[in-house]
Amino acid sequence: MRKEIYDIILEPIITEKSQRDLEKNIYHFKVRKDANKKEIKNAIEKIFSVKVKKVRIVNVKPKKRIRGRIIGEKKGYKKAIITLKEGKIDLTV
Repeated sequence: MRKEIYDIILEPIITEKSQRDLEKNIYHFKVRKDANKKEIKNAIEKIFSVKVKKVRIVNVKPKKRIRGRIIGEKKGYKKAIITLKEGKIDLTV
């Protein structure tokens, strides 16, 4: 199956820590589970017209949730932490 660049990057992750990292030119994105670093780098550079310095990947594990007698799990996902050489990404859309 061929992956399009717009299918690789799912959504930005907006948390307190990610907002603090914006000052250091570091961005956090939720990406497809089967995406690798090269695909993520190419997608970010083409979508946002910036230069990527480094890509780090974290597999976020599913968390257990208990609600009364029901036990379930939140879904896990893959997170990409992008450091930019130059340029900015506008996350307010």
